[in-house]
Amino acid sequence: MNLVSRFLRYLTFALCITGVVMMTQVMQTIHGQETKIPPPPVAPPGKHSLDDIGATGILEAKDENVAIGVPLPGLVKKVQVKVNQVVKVGEPLLLLDDRELSASLLKQKAAVAVGEANLIVAQAQLVKVQDMLSRLKSVPDQRAISQDDLRNRSNDVGVAKAQQQAAEAQLAAARADVQQTELLIQRLTVLAPRDGTILQVNIRAGEYASPQNKLAALVLGDIATLHVRADVDEQNAIQVQEGSAAQISLKGDSTKKFEAKFVRVEPYVIPKVSLTGSSTERVDTRVLQIIYELERDEKNSAAKFYVGMQVDVSIPRRKP
Repeated sequence: MNLVSRFLRYLTFALCITGVVMMTQVMQTIHGQETKIPPPPVAPPGKHSLDDIGATGILEAKDENVAIGVPLPGLVKKVQVKVNQVVKVGEPLLLLDDRELSASLLKQKAAVAVGEANLIVAQAQLVKVQDMLSRLKSVPDQRAISQDDLRNRSNDVGVAKAQQQAAEAQLAAARADVQQTELLIQRLTVLAPRDGTILQVNIRAGEYASPQNKLAALVLGDIATLHVRADVDEQNAIQVQEGSAAQISLKGDSTKKFEAKFVRVEPYVIPKVSLTGSSTERVDTRVLQIIYELERDEKNSAAKFYVGMQVDVSIPRRKP
């Protein structure tokens, strides 16, 4: 029995090892028969003339994008706009919850009513004491009137005038509180600072908006005319021909060129933040930013230009 059990044990181990070897061979055979899918071809970089300076640019709205924020933290009551909607300056974009301020406004309006009533009482009191003083002064024989009573009536008139002025000041303060709250309520309606198109809507009704949010609630920009922000390496900055038009090509199609009109040079050299992925590119490079204008005319109306796209820019080199 010991020999039989020992034989069965060794036979089980041998069968397990044989199964593992056969499974490994089968998996290798399956992987060998699979057809490898080649990676998509990489778009060739834009070719520039030897007389041009090559740069990488990004499309942005005219006069840059506007990141719309909120004046106060609060719950979003309603979003008035959608993506791609064209808006005019002063048009409502976003409404924040104003219930707390509206409740305060009710209390402040009641305080105005109380102030108006106090002013009416003060005015009536002044009329009363002035009438009593006038009667004393109208007595033909002033010797029949106590001088103390006359002085007291005069003092009462002065006190009544002061009380009326205090009531007027309290009423003015109450009305100022009402105006302040109404302005704060109006402030909770975010208005468009200028004409443009809604590029992004990053918040929805019911969400909490705060000025501390890193992501802007809305992004507004004038995309009727696009600008190209080109980054020129600082070693080539002194060779740029300012005032000359540049040639723009899209990353996906370098065969088509579009002319862009020179707008301005940003007079501040900044660290490079948009990297192309080249292994020879230095992260610590600083760049000079040049702005060009890309108009949507008949020549490029069919091209797909979107804000945020990267483009290749050919900038004329300054003649020696």
